[in-house]
Amino acid sequence: MSFGHGGRRTGRRRDGLASPWTRGAVALGAGALPALAFPEPSLWWLAYAALVPWILLARSAPTGRRAALDGWLGGAGFLLAVHHWLMPSLHVFIVVLAALLGLVWVPWGWLVRRLLHGRPGPARAAAALVLLPSAWLLAELVRSWQYLGGPWGLLGASQWQVPPALRLASVGGVWLVSFLLVVVNVALALLIAVAGARRVALAALTVCIAAGAGVWGWAPGPGRAGTVRIAVVQPGVIDVPGQRFDRGERLTRQLAGRDLDLVVWGESSVGQDLAARPDLSRRLAALSRLVGADLLVNVDARRSDRPGIYKSSVLVGPHGPTGERYDKMRLVPFGEYIPARSLLGWATSVGKAAGEDRRRGTERVVMRLPDGLRIGPLVCFESAFPDMSRNLVRDGAQLLVVQSATSTFQHSWAPAQHASLAALRAAETWRPMVHATLSGVSAVFGPRGEPVGGRMGTDTSAVRVYQVPLGRGTSPYVRTGPWTVYGSLAALAAFGAAEGAGALRRRRGSGAAARP
Repeated sequence: MSFGHGGRRTGRRRDGLASPWTRGAVALGAGALPALAFPEPSLWWLAYAALVPWILLARSAPTGRRAALDGWLGGAGFLLAVHHWLMPSLHVFIVVLAALLGLVWVPWGWLVRRLLHGRPGPARAAAALVLLPSAWLLAELVRSWQYLGGPWGLLGASQWQVPPALRLASVGGVWLVSFLLVVVNVALALLIAVAGARRVALAALTVCIAAGAGVWGWAPGPGRAGTVRIAVVQPGVIDVPGQRFDRGERLTRQLAGRDLDLVVWGESSVGQDLAARPDLSRRLAALSRLVGADLLVNVDARRSDRPGIYKSSVLVGPHGPTGERYDKMRLVPFGEYIPARSLLGWATSVGKAAGEDRRRGTERVVMRLPDGLRIGPLVCFESAFPDMSRNLVRDGAQLLVVQSATSTFQHSWAPAQHASLAALRAAETWRPMVHATLSGVSAVFGPRGEPVGGRMGTDTSAVRVYQVPLGRGTSPYVRTGPWTVYGSLAALAAFGAAEGAGALRRRRGSGAAARP
């Protein structure tokens, strides 16, 4: 694909992309490119230019409808690449899901052409630098709805190990990071293809650099509030729940005399309801007495006091369960329940979709340890939702804990992708996050999103103690919420109103001209 001066398309581009099938394949590949910025490849720097081929493709579309199709196919390609590790579980159904969710990028593709096609002047280029990132955030927001799969693979999450980006996240959440990344990509596309808008593009890049430097230099950071000693127990890949419990018990015994504040087990570490199995409660209570700290375990079982299967974080002290319990609220579509099972239940016949829907919890919980430390538990992919950790901190949580299990996807990108989300949530909230898994990757991040201690990989069955720094204060993001999203929606609404008013004026003008 090549572009001539001022956005004129050369003959080579026309020959190469004349076929709709060829163009569709290019759109799929261009959309998939940003996935390389996420773990495991972690080419984080690629995110600053990965959207450029996709933008140039949609810009060159012969019609708005074709640009919308480029947006759809690119979105499907992105989702397939980011979630490709789901293929062994969902098989062909992952293609269906990617095609459906890719539709959220249809407005973005159409808007790329609307604003950048031909030879846009400085005003239209400036509008593109605001509206295209806004439309991207709208797509991310829509697909973040828990019933559409949740916010896995938000573009800003690719910057989880970049300190300036983490500082930006503390101000505007992952949404602000995504917005600025798209601004940079649009500016680069303008520099490449639109000679008349290069000054505007350079100005936008300067603003992005200045914003990053300003936040890095002057934005507030968390104060120090002491440290706590947290142990993470990672038993490894053990499919039999009873054997998994036994392995966790043996590892936890190694923690005697380590002066701990909390011991964390991973998701589904206990396979039976503790109320129905008092023998398991007694064994956990004995472990708590031995190590001198409460245990946060995760029960994945049918409850004895109400119908259905729940995934629950349960706090166990020296006398047994303390009564502190959190039932998982946001379930994994197809993994833990089938959306519209009467319609989509056939997914169980082509993959490893849930045979029975798990039940949802109804409220978030902040647990209090004997020493007064307040912890906010999350289960599995709930750590992908920025609002959940933000609300826990607003409720008083001093430490965030996510219990996870990705053993089904042990040799894929999934474990590293999941662990990286903890860095974003910690930076956004100024609260450390412990990411404890059954089989790796387990990791801990401090209140600035910085790694604490070493991580336990997918080949590890062990226990590790972390000296975790606590953060003091309220981050701007916790205080103000996703203001970047609100601003983007306002910008798109204003654009829509202006477009509607313009269309109305043109219709009136054409009507007046038609009258004798």
